[in-house]
Amino acid sequence: MAASIRVCCALRITLGGVAPLRTISGAVQVSQLASRASAASLQRNPALPLFPATAWQQTRHSSFFNKLTAEELWKGVLAETGAGARKGRGKRAKRKLKRDLNRGQRIGEGRGGFLWPGLNTPVIKDGNVRTVSQRSQSEQQEMQAELINQRDEWERKKKMKVKRERGWTGNSWGGTSLGHPDPGPNGETYEDFDSRVIEVKSVFNMTAKEGRKRSISCLVAVGNGNGVAGFALGKAADRNTALRKAKNRAIHYLYYIERYNNHTIFHDIESKFKKTTLRMKKQNEGYGLHCHRAVITLCKLIGIQDMYCKVQGSVNLLNITKAFFTALANQETHQKLAEKKKLHVVEFQAQKGPLPVLVASPKDGARTDGEPEDDIPNTRLHWDEVRAAQGIKRSVWAGVKRSIW
Repeated sequence: MAASIRVCCALRITLGGVAPLRTISGAVQVSQLASRASAASLQRNPALPLFPATAWQQTRHSSFFNKLTAEELWKGVLAETGAGARKGRGKRAKRKLKRDLNRGQRIGEGRGGFLWPGLNTPVIKDGNVRTVSQRSQSEQQEMQAELINQRDEWERKKKMKVKRERGWTGNSWGGTSLGHPDPGPNGETYEDFDSRVIEVKSVFNMTAKEGRKRSISCLVAVGNGNGVAGFALGKAADRNTALRKAKNRAIHYLYYIERYNNHTIFHDIESKFKKTTLRMKKQNEGYGLHCHRAVITLCKLIGIQDMYCKVQGSVNLLNITKAFFTALANQETHQKLAEKKKLHVVEFQAQKGPLPVLVASPKDGARTDGEPEDDIPNTRLHWDEVRAAQGIKRSVWAGVKRSIW
């Protein structure tokens, strides 16, 4: 029995080259014959020690927390994997965010206030190599108070709501400024560009396991106010990520828009995209922007100051944006018209009276024969505009039968 007890106490000890003892059960089940043999051997060799020289074996205790990496542990905390997440369990619960647990921690700092060279104090100071030392009690209290104040400030900023710029309406993201796009991978910056939100909406994708999977789709336009603008869509699980993706993606799809005298378009345009029709008219300086609110936002990003635009059909904001950029990118400038017709292009302005103003000429010279007078221009007339010009436009209530009391 004594031999058995001594063997049990020698757990995790290597006995003279023998393999280390791993379990206790094998040591406890010592037969009586083995104990008698060991006693006889001790009587023959009384100088032989009970146990040979011991050698400690270095072991490392492993647990759940040091078997997995930090990323795998965070996935388990945030419920990003597992059968429940695959089946869409808890998708309406408040989304947990990954926290930086190292924030506010300083390597080497502790309650004891020790100064470790290379961690929380310089290795060399005034030409001398520093050694391990300890702060005084007053200095340590000041350091702890500073850390507490810093963490309280972070919590206060986290709870503080940042007031964003008002958009088209008080509760709408449309027309809200997101600032300039983020710098590119090669260090290029876009300080002169501004980005505006056109639309933010929720979209759903029906899947077999998760059911209705919700995402946020954002339409954002960017521009520098000097004829360069673009737009893009961004989609993500949360709104801030979708806005950032759309803003940074729009800078890669830019259009250069020609403007007449840097304030309006060159001519009247009618553009159609799917079920949306835009009718844009050139206006004099000082007229302003009499357009749809999304078109006004796009005009400000481009740098157009005077224009009239009417939206007919669908008012889908993506259709309006695509029709608007397609029309402005394909408009015919005065120089293009002069090269096409091989004629001088003149314009009649109110301040000049009946005298025409030359605005463009062909590079190779104008042709001698002019346009035939009997040529009918291919101009599409709108009946509402014709009736308004002739003064015969009737009220929309003219044909309504009213009850006579």
